[in-house]
Amino acid sequence: MSPKALFWIPVAVRFALIAAAGITAWTLWGVTTGALVALLVLTVMVLVQLGYMYQLSLWLDDPDEVRLGDGWGAWTDIFAKLYKLRREEQKNRNELAEWLSRFRQAMSQLPDGVVIMDDVLFLEWCNPVAEQHLGLSLDKDRGMRVTNLIRSPDFIDYIILGRYDEPLTLDTGERRLVVRLIPFENRRQILVSHDVTEFGRLDEMRRDFIANASHELRTPLTVINGFLEIAATEPDLDHDTRMQHLRLMTEQGRRMQHLVEDMLVLTRLESIDFPLREEVIDMHWLIEQIEAEGVALSSGRHQISARIAGPDLKGSTEELRSAIGNLVSNAVRYTPEGGQVTIEWVDTDAGPRCVVSDSGIGIRPEHIARLTERFYRVDKSRSRETQGTGLGLAIVKHVLMRHNAQLEIESELGKGSRFIIQFPRSAVAPSDA
Repeated sequence: MSPKALFWIPVAVRFALIAAAGITAWTLWGVTTGALVALLVLTVMVLVQLGYMYQLSLWLDDPDEVRLGDGWGAWTDIFAKLYKLRREEQKNRNELAEWLSRFRQAMSQLPDGVVIMDDVLFLEWCNPVAEQHLGLSLDKDRGMRVTNLIRSPDFIDYIILGRYDEPLTLDTGERRLVVRLIPFENRRQILVSHDVTEFGRLDEMRRDFIANASHELRTPLTVINGFLEIAATEPDLDHDTRMQHLRLMTEQGRRMQHLVEDMLVLTRLESIDFPLREEVIDMHWLIEQIEAEGVALSSGRHQISARIAGPDLKGSTEELRSAIGNLVSNAVRYTPEGGQVTIEWVDTDAGPRCVVSDSGIGIRPEHIARLTERFYRVDKSRSRETQGTGLGLAIVKHVLMRHNAQLEIESELGKGSRFIIQFPRSAVAPSDA
């Protein structure tokens, strides 16, 4: 039987009840009484229907607070279907809210900024990264036009021209962003911002590195080529002059060799394909070896001493030998004859510490922050005299980064410098090793 037929059964029953009540009263008390009884029963039924309709009206206005009764007759089926539809709607709303929460959580974790706008560019939602990139505030700026919030002529031109196939590079002072507008649905648009500040900095570092490396290699190559041209055009040079030229070419060749070796070391340290191979480092032996190398480099021109009282470490022996050796080598080179160079290996509450101090020429404060940059030199003429490549402290920085250590530099012009390497407590090798 169809639902419509089922609906009319209670209606027919009601009319049958009205007719039965009227006929019964007519039989017992006459026609007038029967008509009044039938009218009374009909009125009651109408009032009952109006009551159910009023309940339905209240429920439709506030389905969360008002509860429908079980109903009577056809209303029982109607209320049951409404409750079923309500439960399905609530289930769909909960699922939609859950998916919306997941979407917003996912968008909040993205490294890129995401701004959702309507078709006239009013802000509807944005993630925290977009707030940082574009200076927005979701709580304060919701419902405002984005072109009034991002006051950049380039951005406004990008919106007006509508050339969304190409991204826009936007400089905000502290950041460089690449933004792109993406139409979404019929009345939604998404603005995506990507921070390329670090890429720009790395690209600038790459260009500077190539330029500096080329400059450093150009000088020795110019010297070598110049002497070779002299040798080719003037074959009758005297023996002393020829030997002097050969000596200078040898020095410049070694300088190029050291530069290339340092660049290869630095590249290897930065490579993810060259992980740190940990071993137990005998720091007593290592500091003694570095002290001996410093004495050999000094050739008796300085007083070099070591104080060894710290524990053994976990790490790479060769890398730490290179890092600490670089500091000692610099101390010898930049300390006048008769000066002192001291190497200390001690234990502290924060962890093991290596301090290389000297009584040398010192460093001006404005140079200290840049000392670990590649090819940065405080005094270029003195660096050439000491045969420095300008990469030593950059190598030190990368070695210490691989060992989770920190480098601190203290210096006073004319009184010397202290290079302090602070290792974490976790770097100490087990005592039973």
